[in-house]
Amino acid sequence: MTGWLEGAAEVAGRVPPETTQRAVGYPALFVLVALGALVPVIPTGALVSSAAVVAFHQRTLPLGVLVVCGVAALAAFAGDVALYWLGRRGVRSRGGSRMLESLRRRAAPERLERARVGLEEHGVLVLVLSRLVPAGRIPVMLACLLGGLPLRRFARGDAPACLAWAATYGLIGILGGSLFSEPWKGVAAAVVLTVLISAGPGVWRRLGGGRRREG
Repeated sequence: MTGWLEGAAEVAGRVPPETTQRAVGYPALFVLVALGALVPVIPTGALVSSAAVVAFHQRTLPLGVLVVCGVAALAAFAGDVALYWLGRRGVRSRGGSRMLESLRRRAAPERLERARVGLEEHGVLVLVLSRLVPAGRIPVMLACLLGGLPLRRFARGDAPACLAWAATYGLIGILGGSLFSEPWKGVAAAVVLTVLISAGPGVWRRLGGGRRREG
């Protein structure tokens, strides 16, 4: 038994730290991004950008960043499809569901109306933009649910949307990683960028609304 433990410790000692980080980090990234598609409090964009910064500093370009983007896109797709499936169950039931009601509360009426019009005019192409526009995913998803869009068709439109979303935040991570030689500074820069991107449109709308009221 002692010999087996010593052998295992010797093998573990030969594994590079980067390999261990990837073995733990990729599954954790998948789980967190998938949960973030269901629970809006998880900052999934910042997670993807931070993981891309780490991959950048491990000198695994371009493979490391590509894997980060691939894992993030797959996780986002899985979370979106799960959320849509739950929403479809609520639409079909007589009394609705808590998940459908939660989606309604998270979608402002004016955004929902714009999403509905966009869906009628451009079809599932709107899904691609909804993933890239801050707070645009839920109104478009709800418009798809209320419009009776089948799950299979939603999934076909959501797949490229998730790929575009993951690639965008992966590029933000590369930018943050290239600006600083220390990974933690790159992560901080990437997080700040993602927060600005997420909060910017809301701040702009509030400022614009305030100016209109004053005028």
